[in-house]
Amino acid sequence: MSADAAPRAAGEGHGGIRALIDYGPLALFFVANFLVPADVARRIVAQFTPMLSTLKQVEALLLARVILATAVFVLASIAALVLARVKLRRVPPMLLISAGLVILFGGLTMYFRDPRFIQMKPTIVYVLLAATLGFGVATGRPLLQQLMGSAYPGLSEAGWRRLTINWTWFFVVMAVMNEAVWRGSATALGTARGWDLWAIYKVWVVIPLTLLFAVANVPMLMRHGLTLGDDAPVPPEG
Repeated sequence: MSADAAPRAAGEGHGGIRALIDYGPLALFFVANFLVPADVARRIVAQFTPMLSTLKQVEALLLARVILATAVFVLASIAALVLARVKLRRVPPMLLISAGLVILFGGLTMYFRDPRFIQMKPTIVYVLLAATLGFGVATGRPLLQQLMGSAYPGLSEAGWRRLTINWTWFFVVMAVMNEAVWRGSATALGTARGWDLWAIYKVWVVIPLTLLFAVANVPMLMRHGLTLGDDAPVPPEG
């Protein structure tokens, strides 16, 4: 889930389930934001947020889309946690962190009726992951290996260190990009178009970039002893 992003265990089966858990909530967020008509979203949200009737039409329609999409994101993230526990019989730490922050910042967005909270959530996830992995590298603690010891069978200590460094820098770059996109688009295009651009970025830029980065690491991992299983590692969304 993205901001949330790091490689996921390989060779454990359930590749399709892991992909659904990682990317299903974000896909539903995109559907709720772009495919549900604004008037329909307004009618749904108005059942729980009477203050919509006090806003101008443009503001009400935007807020309705934001709240509906965020609510779907939160509920889907909770469902992903349950699905992981039932199908995988465990909840990966990365998923727990990402889903927990979706619930927290999504709740803040809905309570304060402010999209900025959910837009900042990926940045916080990326910063937390970068700081944690960077601390591990600086102190010689293989934190990524401890979290994902079975993810890359045969990978040497040098390979784990290089993988950790690579993902640390990736998270730093993604944190900066998320801030630049949501803040810059809101300033340049206005709140409504800025929100839509950020939502498009989350699905059509973040996910492909994360997958490409994961794949780009494979040759390095192979040089350091990685033995690939039947399923390729699947990175979660931030």
